[in-house]
Amino acid sequence: MSRKDQFHEAVKHGLNKEGWTITHDPFTIQISETIKLKIDLGAETTIAAQRNHEKIAVEIKSFISDSEISDFHAALGQYLNYLQALEDKEPDRVLYLAVPKDSYQDFFQVSFIQKSLRRYEVNLIVYCPLQEVIEQWISYRDTIK
Repeated sequence: MSRKDQFHEAVKHGLNKEGWTITHDPFTIQISETIKLKIDLGAETTIAAQRNHEKIAVEIKSFISDSEISDFHAALGQYLNYLQALEDKEPDRVLYLAVPKDSYQDFFQVSFIQKSLRRYEVNLIVYCPLQEVIEQWISYRDTIK
């Protein structure tokens, strides 16, 4: 199993531990006759207290290349494209970018990166790949947890 696949599985297991049901792996959105977007995961849960059915899509990133800024550029571009596709096809599904805890604590604290996250309202899931747990949910629109 590649390291990238390990990160994918870690996020899946972390979401399962929090009560989410993985409904799509990957979550595919047909945006034209010839173009499909594939977001890493689709998941759903029911919040018992409110009886609201929540749906999310999660794009998982590892940030393991030599250039975190290049990884960020690619991740942000994907996020924005996926966000637009979801708004058109499944507006009730909330998109999250999943990033490893180490990257979040270091690279994602840089002022420029924080400003970008706020400007584009990027929802984050911070995960620990070794323990396969979700450490933190960060939402710039609606907080789900």
